[in-house]
This record gives sequence, C-alpha cells and structure tokens, in this order.
Amino acid sequence: MERGDPWQDTVVIGGGAAGLMCAIEAGKRGRSVAVLEHADRIGKKIGISGGGRCNFTNVYACPENFISAHPDFCKSALARYTPGDFVALVERHGIRYHEKKLGQLFCDFSSKEIIQLLLKECESAGAAVRLNCKVSAVRKEGERKFVVESNQGTFSCESLVIATGGLSIPKIGATDFGYRIAEQFGLKVTERRPALVPLVFAPEDRAKYLELSGVSVPAVVRHDGTEFRENILFTHRGLSGPAILQISSYWREGQTIEIDLLPDFKADEWLLENHSGKMELVNLLSLKLPRRFCQVWCGCHAPSRPMNRHKMQELRQIGHLLNWWPVRLAASEGYEKAEVTLGGVDTAELSSRTMEARKVPGLFFIGEVVDVTGWLGGFNFQWAWASGFAAGQVV
Repeated sequence: MERGDPWQDTVVIGGGAAGLMCAIEAGKRGRSVAVLEHADRIGKKIGISGGGRCNFTNVYACPENFISAHPDFCKSALARYTPGDFVALVERHGIRYHEKKLGQLFCDFSSKEIIQLLLKECESAGAAVRLNCKVSAVRKEGERKFVVESNQGTFSCESLVIATGGLSIPKIGATDFGYRIAEQFGLKVTERRPALVPLVFAPEDRAKYLELSGVSVPAVVRHDGTEFRENILFTHRGLSGPAILQISSYWREGQTIEIDLLPDFKADEWLLENHSGKMELVNLLSLKLPRRFCQVWCGCHAPSRPMNRHKMQELRQIGHLLNWWPVRLAASEGYEKAEVTLGGVDTAELSSRTMEARKVPGLFFIGEVVDVTGWLGGFNFQWAWASGFAAGQVV
C-alpha cells in the first residue's frame, strides 16, 4: 500500500472544482499540497456538467444569484475572484468557449478541457493529486496539526480543506462526508435538500398530463415572490426544464407553483379581443403555444368551442388561468436527479474572507459542502472557483 507523506502544509479532501482551485492557489504560494480524491479520476461532476461541455461560469454572477441562510456571506469571495478571472484562465489555456444564453459560458468542445486545465495548473503549482484515496478518519492534534487517515496511509498537515461536495448525483460518488466532518468538530450544518431538480406531479395530476411527456413550453414560473422566465418541460412524472429547476430551489414538498403560459400579455384581454370569432379556443391558443399542449390543457381546464360561444366571464377566467395556472407538485426527483444540494455547513461558522472555521483554526470548507447554492447556469461553478480561491490564499 502506498503511504502518505509524513507532512503537508495543506491537505485538500476532494478533487472537484473547488478543491482543485484551492490546491492551485495554495501551491502558487509555495505551500506543499496534497489533494485526496476518493474516485478514480478528478472532476467527475465537471465532466458531466453542461451536457459534457461544462457551463464553467456565468458572466453575470453576483450575490443575488445565490441562496444561503446568510445571503451576504458569499459577497467577499465572489468579489475577489470574478467570472472574468476564470475566463482569463480559460483563455490562457487556449480553450474555445461561447455564451449560450443569459451569460452562460460553455466550452465549444468538451468539459474535459476544463479538467485538463485544472490538472495542468496543479502540476505547475506543485500540488500533488492522489486518486482512489479514501479518507477514513480525521482528527486534530494540538493547536495546528491535523491527521488524516486513508487507505493510502496517514497524512499530517497544518491546514485541512474539506471540498467534498454535497449529496447530489450519488452515482458519481457523492456522500455526506463533509457534513460529518463539520459535525465532528462541532460546526452547525443547515437542513439539506435537493435543488435544481425536476419536480413530480401530485398523483391525481400525473395521469392528466402523461401524454405531454417531452413537450416544452416557454413560460414564467412563480413561487413565493420569486420567478424565472425559461422553458418548462413535461416529463412522464412531472415537470422539468430550466424554469422548473430554478424554482425548485425555493419550493417545498407539496407546495403549489404558478405558471404564466403567456407572459408577454394579459391573456384575458387577448381572449376577449377574439370573442367575436368562430375559431375554436384550442386553435386560438395554438397560435401561441404548442398544439399538443393546448389540446391537453383545454381538456383539463377550458372546454374548447368556437370563441363566440364562450361567455365573456368564462373567457376572463380562462385568461386568468393562462397567466396564473396553479400546479401542485408532490415531491422532487431527489438527489439522483438534482444538480446541487441546497444547504450545508452553516456559513455563520466560517470566515467569509478565508472560509476557515471560526471555532477550529486550520479547518476550511469550500464549494458545495457550504450553505451557498447558486442558480442554474454556471453560478455554482463560479462559487467553487471563488471559494476555492479565497481559501487558497491562506491555507
């Protein structure tokens, strides 16, 4: 069995986006760094992100795009490592990229390019990466020494960084290890739940909309004062698509969301303007929305007949429903389908400047394991880069 080095200045547990960024920055400062990754390769989540092209940042990233029990916590790290900083790194490595929409930046070719970038930067900084290194225990000895036991031996260090991610996508190795370490050292961990995740219809609605599986509709989705304008996608179990993934971070099991199917105008006024015509309601709606959707939706909510045979009040009610369609959703698809974990190590326990635990000098938490969750569209990668950079300046 390969043995661990007797001493490292810094040990980073977790070879994902945040952990590698931290290791690079620490190595640049002349610190000896070991990255311990339990999988057989680094950056598995990077590899599958963005459909294999890695939505590596968002040019518009700002604190308002993140959810946390302490919303101001992320400001310091995000201000000190910006999307422009990571874009400059991407360009320095000659990686071609493009903006898909709404500030979302993707590699032109493959997410593997971002992984290779990080590996090259680690090598240049002298940060050693150990694969298949499974940590079994962590303890602190004295004021500033941590001991990390693994299947590759025992590592000792001055600074210990937990970059183990959250619970989302367990099939690529997600675990609760980071939360257990936090609790071991007496740090609070907030409630965790799947986020950026498809939602499941209540049983009584699933059968109604089953034949819409695969249909996409542009819409505004609202919940509790928050709204997102993107497409929604019907699945065989419920709803997905960008707008639903976004709102899922604000929604709770069993709650209702409102969907605006015609967000560019008042639907009741539009219907009343067409009241004198002989066109069937479903045909009129099909001018604005997918026909298959209109047929099913009308079958459930608004029996279709010629417009001039609808009463005015009936059209007002249908119009209101088109702009404020309430949909009750019973559950999410869980961590298996979630892109991220909402919640994590309580940010009140950490320094916003360094990511160091206030109660435990030398212990740091970065990335998804922390209670900072970004919107869909590259924001969570930007948090990984920024929090890893912040810790890397001091570990």
